[in-house]
Amino acid sequence: MSPRPDFNLLITLDALLKEGSVLGAANRLQLSPSAMSRALARLRATTGDPLLVRTGRKLVPTPRALELSQITAQLVEDVQSALSPARAVDLQNVTRIFTLRSSDGFVETFGPALIARLATEAPGVELRFIHKEGHNNRPLRDGEVDLETGVIGAQTDPNFQSQALMKDHFVYALRPAHPLAGRALTTAAYVAADHVDVARHADAQNRRRGPIHSALSELGHPSPVKVVVGGFAAALSLARSTDLVATVPALHTRDLRQGLICGALPFKVPGITVSQLWHPRFDADPLHRWMRATLREICAQAAQTAQADPAVPTTAAAPPTVSA
Repeated sequence: MSPRPDFNLLITLDALLKEGSVLGAANRLQLSPSAMSRALARLRATTGDPLLVRTGRKLVPTPRALELSQITAQLVEDVQSALSPARAVDLQNVTRIFTLRSSDGFVETFGPALIARLATEAPGVELRFIHKEGHNNRPLRDGEVDLETGVIGAQTDPNFQSQALMKDHFVYALRPAHPLAGRALTTAAYVAADHVDVARHADAQNRRRGPIHSALSELGHPSPVKVVVGGFAAALSLARSTDLVATVPALHTRDLRQGLICGALPFKVPGITVSQLWHPRFDADPLHRWMRATLREICAQAAQTAQADPAVPTTAAAPPTVSA
């Protein structure tokens, strides 16, 4: 088996052919003349050709050197380009498919703003949304998905990179014709109502229980949950057409709650932090970095808008209102 070639010699050969002298090449590469002379000797041994021969006071290239000069310069340029930091992406001309895995509520709430940004800033990027089911991160790990949004939990792969997008709190939602509509909801009234809860995966006993069940259990109340679904969009759809009460994150379901009576919960429920996750392979990718920054900016703007939204009371004493 022949020895592996020293690719550093390509840079040396390129400098020698461009300068036409050992001293000039040494200065170009910031080496001593003796080090460049040794490098030339190695090049001659490697190629089996003298490459540069002395004629008077000058070194002139051999036919083999002239042949190599046609490809060496391009090879060196390509290597330098490959080993340099990624350049800023030309958003107006880049063409790429970008796949985002998220819940239906996230897509409906934040998708339009992201699509608008792409249309004006990166028109050649095709955006594909994939529905998120459970906590299976395999598509992200296998490269089928570029970016994923959700709540980081115990089942999230710790090798992923992540960044918080927003903090959210839970509110209740019920239809305008609901018996509880038109008055502030007390804990007793909340517990007495029938509820739809959201749980994307089952526990060890194959039970699907969401955050509301857990919060009320800690307060010593029996579970008022009659129906469990796999997503907030489904929960709100049922609340819209039945007397079930849905409890959902306010910002995450802003647009999905239109037309429903919404209000602050009469008891404390821990909020959630929605993050974006990506595989480390995409960490330095210029387009991916732009997409992450854009999505974070969109979520931050939505959070600021929601703070002044009267449709979602921030205290239990505030009267419920219709989410417009």
